[in-house]
Amino acid sequence: MFRFLESTATRYMTSAVKSVTRQCSMGELETLFAQYDFDALPVVEGGKLLGIVTKFDFLRAFRFTTGQLVPSYDELMKRTVGDVMTEGIVHVEPTTPMTRVLQLMVNLKLRSFPVLGPDRQLLGMISRGDVMRALKQATQDAR
Repeated sequence: MFRFLESTATRYMTSAVKSVTRQCSMGELETLFAQYDFDALPVVEGGKLLGIVTKFDFLRAFRFTTGQLVPSYDELMKRTVGDVMTEGIVHVEPTTPMTRVLQLMVNLKLRSFPVLGPDRQLLGMISRGDVMRALKQATQDAR
């Protein structure tokens, strides 16, 4: 377990990250979610992270309003990620200890975090699966 205590996000993060831009349509986003089975995709332009778009953000676009009880699916699929993404996001840095990543995930009930460099450039993503892998490796090493 000592190995986990010493580990940082950079060791377990996924560096090859799929991302989208604000101009990506909801239709394209739906296809990406299905193709890669991701719960969230970072929104990146010019190498900088602008936000995250999640399956929850996608579903939220379908909420009913007093003006329109049944949203038109075709019209909603033409909307862009920029219309539905979450801009204020929690992120970690490459040097963030895995203990802190675990604490944030549990406390905030989030599935993943972007790993950002000093200029908000996206370096990777760290997910629940990455944390579980780190815990497994740390406990197997202890045997």
